[in-house]
Amino acid sequence: MKQWRLKAAFYLVMVGLMIVAGCKTEAQNKALIGGAVGAAAGQAIGRDTQGTLIGAGVGAGVGYIWGKSQDNKKDEEADEARAQADTADANTISVWITNSNGSQTKVELTRNPDGSYTGPKGERYATMPDEEQLKQAYGF
Repeated sequence: MKQWRLKAAFYLVMVGLMIVAGCKTEAQNKALIGGAVGAAAGQAIGRDTQGTLIGAGVGAGVGYIWGKSQDNKKDEEADEARAQADTADANTISVWITNSNGSQTKVELTRNPDGSYTGPKGERYATMPDEEQLKQAYGF
């Protein structure tokens, strides 16, 4: 019975070290964790080296597939966020207005799909506003 506790402690330490070591991707992390858990389960079930190796292989494979799906989801979310940022940048127009004291104020307008423009305070312009229109809201 004492030998079983020693093996269990060894496997727990190994799993802990693997988790702490970490990897670059979720696929690698999950494969590492899956392999460790699978090895422990294989040893507990089969009580031999063959069971440990089979468990490690199956666990690593399942962990890799699970982690890879998480990596793909993160990549898709990042691509979507980049596309939205690119679209927002393409629809933003900066206009500089000259104030009464000679200083300048930058006003960023957003071009809307219908051809109108929206100012920073949420006001809408049917067409591109001129400097005089923007001075009323943003100049001094």
